[in-house]
Amino acid sequence: MEKKFCLACSALIRGRSDKRFCDDGCRNAHNNKINSAPNNFVRHINTTLRRNRRILEGLLGNEKILKISRENLLKTGLDMDYFTNQLCNAKGQVYFFVYEFGYLSIERDHFLLVRQQLPLSVS
Repeated sequence: MEKKFCLACSALIRGRSDKRFCDDGCRNAHNNKINSAPNNFVRHINTTLRRNRRILEGLLGNEKILKISRENLLKTGLDMDYFTNQLCNAKGQVYFFVYEFGYLSIERDHFLLVRQQLPLSVS
């Protein structure tokens, strides 16, 4: 009979012939190790998107529209490389949205911040 060893800790495995790990802890550790790089990449993007949303929400407050200078917008830490979608209006202007909060470059050094109206949920 061939001896099998745990893929995580290399301990001798006893039990079923198709068993690959000595216990659930080793199985979880092995799978977490394999999936850590892709999970960290997604986690980084989600963290950046949440931070961008929080920044735009904080700047807008209860307003629907706000004009802000590029300098002041960038001071907040907004990362303009990360957004969830784009919207092109009839004039051909492109809004960049982070969920329901968006920004549009309107002048050389100014942006227009907007809050998109969310559809009413139908129950």
